[in-house]
Amino acid sequence: MVRVTIQVGDPRLKAPNKRVDNFSDPELKRIVDDLVDSMRANDLIGVAAPQIGENWKVFVTEPRETKFRTADQTDELRTYIDPQIIDASKEEVIIWEGCNSFARSQIFGPVKRPREITIEAYTLAGKKFRLVCDGILVRVIQHEYDHLDGIEFIEKVTDITQLKSPESYIRDVKGLPEIIQAAVITKKIAQFI
Repeated sequence: MVRVTIQVGDPRLKAPNKRVDNFSDPELKRIVDDLVDSMRANDLIGVAAPQIGENWKVFVTEPRETKFRTADQTDELRTYIDPQIIDASKEEVIIWEGCNSFARSQIFGPVKRPREITIEAYTLAGKKFRLVCDGILVRVIQHEYDHLDGIEFIEKVTDITQLKSPESYIRDVKGLPEIIQAAVITKKIAQFI
């Protein structure tokens, strides 16, 4: 079911999120299904459970090919339950971010994050996996992961004077070579552990 994304200022975005202790809980499957439906319906590349008013440590990602995102910036649908980022590169990169929890203000801003991370999480079936990645995938993972800690992307914007509307972001930033290159996924190593 497509759920309404709650907006900045809603206390559920800052509330503590609970860990999953029962992978056969039908509520967990419903939440994951709703996250996937909501992400796709809103043309997002990721969404976290708190954004649909569910305070669970769960998020999904699926960077899909669009007129702005090329095949080398895509990944399959992934579910992350009780995720932990266990390693992050010292090298950082700036990529512009927006957020559907800021849909009414529709702002984009530059955020500096590690170029590469290693994350461990569980699938909906309760299987633990490790993923090493970069590009837009590492970006969306870190963005959604922050939601699980009550952190909004606006708190990490490097220069608030650079905030842009969707139109000015597309016109002035989206096509810059360094932005395109930073979004390319060159590493995507997943394994069950």
